[in-house]
Amino acid sequence: MIEVKNLSLRLGEFHLRDISFTINDGEYFVILGPSGAGKTVLMECLAGLHHVKRGEIWLDGQNITRLAPEERNIGYVPQDYVLFPFLDVLGNITFGIRLRHGTADTISARVQELGRLLGIAHLLGRDTRSLSGGEKQRVALARALATSPRVLLLDEPLSAVDQRTAKSLRLELKRIHRQLHLTTVHITHDLMEALQMADRVAIIQKGVVQQVAPPEEMLFHPGSESVAEFIGAPNILDCDTSRQLGQGVVEVDCRGLKLSVPHEGTGRVAKVAILPRHIYISETRPPGLSVNGFQAVVTAINPAGTTVRIWEEVKEKALMVEVPSYIYEEMNLTVGREVFVILRMRRIRCYEART
Repeated sequence: MIEVKNLSLRLGEFHLRDISFTINDGEYFVILGPSGAGKTVLMECLAGLHHVKRGEIWLDGQNITRLAPEERNIGYVPQDYVLFPFLDVLGNITFGIRLRHGTADTISARVQELGRLLGIAHLLGRDTRSLSGGEKQRVALARALATSPRVLLLDEPLSAVDQRTAKSLRLELKRIHRQLHLTTVHITHDLMEALQMADRVAIIQKGVVQQVAPPEEMLFHPGSESVAEFIGAPNILDCDTSRQLGQGVVEVDCRGLKLSVPHEGTGRVAKVAILPRHIYISETRPPGLSVNGFQAVVTAINPAGTTVRIWEEVKEKALMVEVPSYIYEEMNLTVGREVFVILRMRRIRCYEART
């Protein structure tokens, strides 16, 4: 377990202010915030890369605030991976173990284990400069895991790869976390990434932690106006009933609007939320079957910087859609116009009724 107590740090004009939170043993904890919020600085404090004068950091009951990075037994994967170009993949993975004077048998066994876990056994002899973004990420992860750390820190682990690779790596990271049950701290600026990955989320803005909560609680019950503004005002619908459609999918009746939604829980879904940017809008009905597709009527249009917010009525429900300005300019939308909308199923979040 990690405990951060009243941590403050000033770096030039930037200031972390009175940070306090707890990360539970084995938890996948995501620190979420915009660029410049202090996410990386906070993670570097956990890793021991800054001299903290105010506040404390505890790990499993031990005060590690003054310990050097190598004394903390924390694995750290920086945003740009920082693979050593003078070492091949094998040399990168075993670098930390060799510094700790691991035996040849110990090193060999650990490399084989990580090669299987991360699917990189075939890369061991490769020059790191020849690797793809996804391969570099896996090698950096293997290097961080090689010394069997107590905690794994991931700084924007998916920001340097394309969307397809990021989707694959999200699944990989969750699989590895389940398999190792290793306390993991993951930072990102991407809300959906946080919602998909986290057991709990800490939202940080301007050097201050605004809220720490499970993803659904943060989404449905933001702790402040600034948190609500950062999340982006999701469309929230109350649900009367829900029934199982298949493995991991339920149908919910949002007072006349029936939706198929992803849900692995066992309780009744009381509310669903979907962000405005995750609703597809079209002037005409797309060909083929459309899950969660509905006819709608545009009720209001509001330009908002680089995006345009479009309010519409769907089965007597008011929904807000957000599209980039350049897409809106290509569409012939006016108030009163009939359109077709699709609420993207995999982007819908559920909130169970509390008993």
